[in-house]
Amino acid sequence: MKRKSLLSLIAIFLFIGSLGLTTATAADGKISLDMALKMITAAEEMAKSIGVPMVITVLDDGGNMVAQHRMDDALLVSVEISLNKAYTAASVKLSTDKIGELAQPGKSLYGIQNCSRMIIFGGGFPIKEGDKVIGAIGVSGGSVEDDIKCAKAGLAAFSAK
Repeated sequence: MKRKSLLSLIAIFLFIGSLGLTTATAADGKISLDMALKMITAAEEMAKSIGVPMVITVLDDGGNMVAQHRMDDALLVSVEISLNKAYTAASVKLSTDKIGELAQPGKSLYGIQNCSRMIIFGGGFPIKEGDKVIGAIGVSGGSVEDDIKCAKAGLAAFSAK
């Protein structure tokens, strides 16, 4: 009986796969693996053009990883930093550079950097479909400016869908 159920599930997945559903987002407004990989490719191309190996992470709106890619020779610490940049952008629904501005003494988000996983320097951006945040991208490996440039290249791939 278990084998029959498993075979039925496999048949359903194969059928769904045969439909060619490679749209930017799933019907429920979630970021798809296909789109995450397109964003990662665009960010990687930018990183190659500026000569800086990066780690690029794409998360869904719940902060769950959709995909992560570490270019050859990218800093090991960038694996965690890119993940946390994306997590910060998804959870606060703002870019990490904007959060950094708001996290200064006397500003509205001062102290947020003391929360676990919060990053307050550039390289993390929410991914929006209309006004809804459906995920986030985080890039780490170069200067803040390099990280932002590569993350924006990834966002442009999403916008061009």
